[in-house]
Amino acid sequence: GGIDDVWEDPATGELIIVDYKATSKNGEVSIDADWQIAYKRQIEVYQWLFRANDFKVSDTAYFVYCNGKQDSPSFDAKLEFDIKLIPYTGDDKWVEPAIINLKKCLEGDMPAVGTAAMGGECEHCAYARSRTELTLKALRSKK
Repeated sequence: GGIDDVWEDPATGELIIVDYKATSKNGEVSIDADWQIAYKRQIEVYQWLFRANDFKVSDTAYFVYCNGKQDSPSFDAKLEFDIKLIPYTGDDKWVEPAIINLKKCLEGDMPAVGTAAMGGECEHCAYARSRTELTLKALRSKK
C-alpha cells in the first residue's frame, strides 16, 4: 500500500507520517505486539522516503487506530469505532542499509539463508531447501 496521510506541524514545518489501522477486538489497541514491528518498519520506510526526497520529517509519526465496537445492540447498517491516536518515534537508520543488502541479494546468484521476523529460519528458505532436497532425492532415485 501507499502512505495513508501526511500532517504538517505548523510550528516547525515538519511533515508527520500517519498510518491508519483498523481492527475489531476486545480491549485496548496498541502497537506493542511482537508482530506489529512490521507496522513500525512501515512508518520508518515512509519517513526515510520523505527524507530521501528532501522533506523535513518529524521523528514522531502517528497511528490512527480504529477499533470497531462489538457491543452495539444492532448493526443498523452502521459501523462504530473507538479511535486511538498512538504516537511512535521512528528510527529509519536501518532502511538504507537494508535496501543496499536487498539489491545485493537480488543481483546475486544465491541469496543467503534468511531469518524470520520472529526468529529462526525464514519459512521461504525452509520451503526452498525442502523443495530442492526432494527434487534431488527424486532425481537420484531414477538413476
